[in-house]
Amino acid sequence: MVRVPTQGKLLLSWKRCRGPSRAWPRQGFMVACTVLEDNMKNFQTSLAVALVILSLGFGSRAFSQTTNDTSAASSRSAERLKREVRHEILMLPYFGVFDNIAFKVDGYNITLLGQVTRPSTKKDAERAVRGIEGVENVDNQIEILPTSPADDRIRLLLYRQIYGYPTLERYALPVVKPIRIIVKNGHVTLEGVVDNETDKNVAGIQAKSVPGTFEVANNLQVEKP
Repeated sequence: MVRVPTQGKLLLSWKRCRGPSRAWPRQGFMVACTVLEDNMKNFQTSLAVALVILSLGFGSRAFSQTTNDTSAASSRSAERLKREVRHEILMLPYFGVFDNIAFKVDGYNITLLGQVTRPSTKKDAERAVRGIEGVENVDNQIEILPTSPADDRIRLLLYRQIYGYPTLERYALPVVKPIRIIVKNGHVTLEGVVDNETDKNVAGIQAKSVPGTFEVANNLQVEKP
């Protein structure tokens, strides 16, 4: 805390010192004037320091508030982009149960990930995301799965085994199926979400029962209640 000397008699004496020289005939008074002048300079210096410290304090609080506001705005913007990107992906015309598209949001830059069976789906996804307000760049890393009659046969068998199983039939009701079945050269990956750990395990067991599959990676996520 800065101590600022009180003015009081100091200012009055200062005015008298600055008055006509005849008011101070003795040398002792001239010395007093010199002391008063020094005190006045010290007072002005202390006052200037106090004002600087006060301004720094207000500036620091203002900067902190601005930083917090900017952070909150960035968070809201990121959440908005996530919702809109997810919506655009789900609305793709040929986005089916044998496709899986994920994404990452970094500021106003979007990275598209996953696998699709049609080249057009990859292009449609990028075009749709680029059209979202605020998106500056789209890095399309979606993989196009190779064409394979053997993989197509495995896909159909997997669909029947998983969505046709009694405890998993309810997952077949939505237009966008929550269990994504990805097949590449006989290797199977399950993506998406299910209601509980039991359904995840049952889906994995059903997938492994399909002939012609080399391995099954069960990446299903259990939806939080």
